[in-house]
Amino acid sequence: MKILTGNDLGSGHVVWWDGDGWSRQVNDAVDVGDAADTILAAEEAARRVNASYAIAATKAADGTVTPAHIKDKIRARGPSVRPDLALQPSDPQSGNWVI
Repeated sequence: MKILTGNDLGSGHVVWWDGDGWSRQVNDAVDVGDAADTILAAEEAARRVNASYAIAATKAADGTVTPAHIKDKIRARGPSVRPDLALQPSDPQSGNWVI
């Protein structure tokens, strides 16, 4: 599975391509297959996201998406120095911190 990640230009949050736009929840990420470069070019040109790139990931039977590389696993979870600010998929308000 190949998924896309980047940073939202408006908020700076880590985001994941969900097929129609960008989501803050990694479990919303969809497999982009060979379309990664095309999607990334269009989204960066539209100035919705920056520092975007494709990564390898796996999707479990329960729908949980797990990035393959530790760097992206950390990005998916949220801040590692403040576990109370980590993203909780069941709570849409989690991780809404102001910097």
